[in-house]
Amino acid sequence: MRVHTSLSQQNLKPEMALQLLKEGNARFTNNLKVNRDLLAQANDTREGQFPFAAIISCMDSRTSVELIFDQGLGDVFSIRIAGNIINDDILGSVEFATAVIGSKIILVLGHTSCGAIKGAHQNVQLGHLSNLLEKIKPAIEKCDHYTNGVSSFLDNDNLSYANVAHSIEEIVNRSSIIREKLKNKEIAIAGAVYSVNSGKVDFFKEVYT
Repeated sequence: MRVHTSLSQQNLKPEMALQLLKEGNARFTNNLKVNRDLLAQANDTREGQFPFAAIISCMDSRTSVELIFDQGLGDVFSIRIAGNIINDDILGSVEFATAVIGSKIILVLGHTSCGAIKGAHQNVQLGHLSNLLEKIKPAIEKCDHYTNGVSSFLDNDNLSYANVAHSIEEIVNRSSIIREKLKNKEIAIAGAVYSVNSGKVDFFKEVYT
């Protein structure tokens, strides 16, 4: 399979970009993959890159997006940080991906059995990690509101979904560049959670406007 070119990227609609990710994960869960010459792809991308997607995911070693979406070199921007949280640097990265490079979809990807979610839920205090976990707590507080403050109802995997939704809200609320591109239907944003048990990605939230 060849790499994406400027023309193929430009002709790709946001909904088509999302479908490419869904099809890639379907191959992964069926233990299939597209036949790629990675050395040829490295050569083809030496002069430039035209990735169709920017994926914000957790740093968890089990969640390599190129593998679970069956993508090759030059196909996706992979932005990884514990708990797939949003900060100024992450925002700048997705603005670069969409406004400068031309990626057509932003995917926020959480996962089950997330240590960062568990740490935030348990109010772990550990050096600089404490500040990162604070960015997850708004999602926990929203869930807590819906469960009338009964913390035993808060399942860590359910919190992973809430945290993805919160990260999407952060992107849209804090970036005028992303809002404008969404308004013009130039890009899409989607939220998903990856199961470390099955390898399947649950695309549960799609935002086009």
